[in-house]
Formats: sequence, structure tokens, C-alpha cells
Amino acid sequence: MIVLFTDFGINGPYIGQMKTVIYQVNPAATIVDLFSNAPGFNPHACGYLLSAYCRYFPAGTIFLCVVDPGVGTAQRKAVVVEADGQYFVGPNNGLFDVLATQSTKAVVSEIIWRPDSLSSTFHGRDLFAPIAGCLSLGSCPKGYLANKSNFSVDCVSQDLFEIVYIDDYGNAMTGVRACSVSSSTLLKVNGSELRYALTFAEVSKGEAFWYENSVGLVEFAVNCGDAAVALGLKIGDTVEVLG
Repeated sequence: MIVLFTDFGINGPYIGQMKTVIYQVNPAATIVDLFSNAPGFNPHACGYLLSAYCRYFPAGTIFLCVVDPGVGTAQRKAVVVEADGQYFVGPNNGLFDVLATQSTKAVVSEIIWRPDSLSSTFHGRDLFAPIAGCLSLGSCPKGYLANKSNFSVDCVSQDLFEIVYIDDYGNAMTGVRACSVSSSTLLKVNGSELRYALTFAEVSKGEAFWYENSVGLVEFAVNCGDAAVALGLKIGDTVEVLG
């Protein structure tokens, strides 16, 4: 199974182009579209989403992850990360730091293979998609990967007290694990102080609250409403713990 995690958006040709390359390598591949609207140009915030969602996929799953504002530059490496039996293909730009920190063991290999034609701006199609396709067949050919080592991460927080994603309902997901705060905790975001509720129906229609979402992250919502509009929320807004 190959899972796509990108900030490409749902419009345009980019997701389709990557899928086409994968199918050329492995026509029998199973591809799951997880995120195509991850926070744009923000691998740090995306890392918290990726870490929360990947745990719901089985061992052996290959995540093709492209949130890559540094594409084509010499500073960032193209890598495959293996963490707790799952594989993550993409840029080593901070996108994989959180999952590596939260995993039991993570190792990283640099992608040294290059295709005959490599776009300077679309490594998702030309470099990462072929590697994901090879992995879905069992392994990459000899000479594709090198320098396997333990994934080393410095000073990465387990929680990001910011909004990292807003869905079509206007619910605002944070990078905070709900297990790191208690149900009695009062949280503040963009001037609004919000209390916990277990379900939407526990609060009045139109009332704002925070809850533990289905992947274990703190999320802000309004019962039968749009929290992003009602509270003026945007990605990157800071979350404060008031007690």
C-alpha cells in the first residue's frame, strides 16, 4: 500500500502525475490519497499530522510524502525513512522528524539513484514516486539507496501548540496530543478560551469547544458550525494552556 501525503491541493495534474509513475513501476499497486492539502510549504507542521495519521496504517505501508519548499536545492536530501516497520519516502527537511522521535526505532537511507530526466522542481514525480513504486514491489534495486543510519533528531517537541490543519467543516486541528493535556484544561486560541467536550452533542448548537479527535490530537470545533470562521482561526495560530 502506498499512501500519498502532499500539499499539492486537489486541483491540477500533480497527484495524477505521481500516480501514473507509480503504476508504471507497479501496475498492481494500491494507492491511498490521505492528504493532498497538508499545510503548504510547512514541513514542520506537516510532521505532526503525518505522525498522528501513520499509526493507523499497517506495517509495510509506504508513505510518499511531498511537502518540499526546498525542492531542487543541495541543502536537503532525498531519503527513505523506515520507522516501526513503515516506510516514508520524501525530502529530509523536517517532515519526518516527529514520527522518528515518536517511533521505537527509525533508520534513514539517502536516495542516490537519479532518473535520466529529473525536473528541478518536481521530485515528487521524478524521484520519490519511482522509489515508492520500487518499495511496493519489495525492495529497491541495488545502488538506489545508500548511507543507512539511525535517524537522528535534535530538539523536536512531542507537541506543537499551533493549529496545523483546518478541514472543510472549519474544524481546526492542532499538533497537540490530547494525552498531553487533561479534560479539565482550558485552552486559548486567537483570544477565545475553550473548554473540553467529549462529543459535539455535549455542547449547545453554535458553541465552540475543544475535543480529542479521531487520531488523538486536540481539535477546535463549533457544534453545527465553522470554528475557523467563528473564531477567526488560521494555520499557525498559537494555542495557549490556561489551566
